Amino acid sequence: MEDRYNHLNKFLKNKFKERTLKICIDGSFTCPNRDGSKGVGGCIFCGERGSGENTKCLSIREQVENYFKSYKADRANKFIVYFQNFTNTYDSIENLKRKYDEALIDDRIVAMDIATRADCISEDICKLLATYKQKYYVYCEIGLQTANENTHNKNNQHITNNDFIKAISLLNKYDIDVVCHVMVGLPGESHEDIVNTVNLLNSIKYSGIKIHSTYVIKDTVLEGMYNSHEYEPITIDDYIDEVVYILTHINKDVIVHRITGDPPKDILIAPSWANHKKIILNSIENRLKNDNLYQGCLFGK
Repeated sequence: MEDRYNHLNKFLKNKFKERTLKICIDGSFTCPNRDGSKGVGGCIFCGERGSGENTKCLSIREQVENYFKSYKADRANKFIVYFQNFTNTYDSIENLKRKYDEALIDDRIVAMDIATRADCISEDICKLLATYKQKYYVYCEIGLQTANENTHNKNNQHITNNDFIKAISLLNKYDIDVVCHVMVGLPGESHEDIVNTVNLLNSIKYSGIKIHSTYVIKDTVLEGMYNSHEYEPITIDDYIDEVVYILTHINKDVIVHRITGDPPKDILIAPSWANHKKIILNSIENRLKNDNLYQGCLFGK
């Protein structure tokens, strides 16, 4: 079957010549909008464990060792350590190096994926990340979510589009690939916001994209908004429409790392469709196929 967009799995197989899987790591980081330096409470959609709701509080080394002791390690020969929870460049250079090194303890690890915020990328951090490039494929995930700065403020993100553009420029300078996060269905957002977000992405150099629906999980500000009827999650049909718009309007060479989220079932409040990953993926594939659409077919239009 012909691919309608650039799948991450295919990219990794081409790069490493075989199946390559991720090891999700909780590095015990925090965020500037949690520790009081910019704000408290974190983003309105973010739970107490950050984006990696399923990871456990073990040392970094223990997390990696436990992964390789589990059945998961039998599914591939090559692996990516993925620093997932919260802001994984938000620390001193010395602590960052210590934490990264603690994860890179097995010869089967071939890459390092660092999830972070745009305002937590500096020249020194880029220099540190670049030191790992001789041995590993290193890339950063940056949470833009939307180009609407009013939404940034409502989300308690405390970042600006200028922060984002500066971070991308710095990472590009050190030839570190960037994966941009976009969220669909944020409070108060419309299709126009998706258009503007895509236009911002099309103005920068980045290698990959992650697209998520906005879902409500327990013990978040967004849960309070949902319970008080201040927020209504996007429908699955509208989500599919927006994902298809994004895919068809971004550059055809961008690697699509994800087109739906993976909310933990035990803390998901709404929408219920967010847990039906196969239905979402198949619906997007079918829409692209039925309308004869491809990634980038409407780029620049």
